[in-house]
Amino acid sequence: MTPELLPPQSYRFGLLGWPLGHSLSPQIHAAALEASGLSGTYHLFPIPPLPDGAGLLQEIIERFRRQELHGLNVTIPHKQTILPLLDGLTDQAMAIGAVNLVYLEGQRLLGDNSDAPALLLDLQHCFSLQNQVGTALVLGAGGAARAAVYALLQAGWQVYVAARRVEAAQRLVADLAPPASVGGMDPLASLPLGADALAKLPVCDLLINATPVGMPPLADSTPWPDGVPFPAGVKIYDMVYNPAQTKLVRSARAGGHQAANGLGMLVEQAALSFERWTGSNAPRPAMLAAATDSLDTIG
Repeated sequence: MTPELLPPQSYRFGLLGWPLGHSLSPQIHAAALEASGLSGTYHLFPIPPLPDGAGLLQEIIERFRRQELHGLNVTIPHKQTILPLLDGLTDQAMAIGAVNLVYLEGQRLLGDNSDAPALLLDLQHCFSLQNQVGTALVLGAGGAARAAVYALLQAGWQVYVAARRVEAAQRLVADLAPPASVGGMDPLASLPLGADALAKLPVCDLLINATPVGMPPLADSTPWPDGVPFPAGVKIYDMVYNPAQTKLVRSARAGGHQAANGLGMLVEQAALSFERWTGSNAPRPAMLAAATDSLDTIG
């Protein structure tokens, strides 16, 4: 909470992206508001990809500037397309080149990225990775992938980025690569998201799906190529959380691998957003319970 703005009588938060039918964010934030004794609502703003959604995106931003909204989360496909509409970015968001959290500071509309710290926290929770680093493979090259790569590099991992659009992966590497290699080995490199390239990957300790493949309307699909075995001993983290067991997670567990979905990451980034918007400590247990109950109801 900034000193220039008084707390509203009733908070109005929201999520913009496309599609949003799978989102659990309204339930999570409703639980947070109730547990904190605050009044408010959390709305979904489905905005198609640009150029079709340009007018709607601009309209939501203008509503925020008029303080009709007090906080916005951003998801696929607008984590990067929203950047030109903001007045500034935190250092973390600027380094990542994507935002998932928008807030007002004084009269300035600012973007931050809570995906990166949320991911690291949940990886530690799911796989007990405290003080452990190795080689990670991130699937995808969008805003979620950028946050994952940034977080892993900051923690000391060597990272490969694989995307179907190789040029997007190469651009991500160019944007986020550290200035110097470590021990003669590049800490960040790209490769095609295809069977031949992935089968030749020498070692992989952690696989992260940062693509939307696995969530509706692609719930019956997996980003991992058919016929390619998972690397030996790899831990698999799917940022998709709805459905709770994606095809990727099911395949990983069937092969004897540890696997987790992104529900914990979702709750943690929501908690960080809630704290930024309200200045109150986020009631994480209540938020996680709401997310879990909502998934169980859907399932």
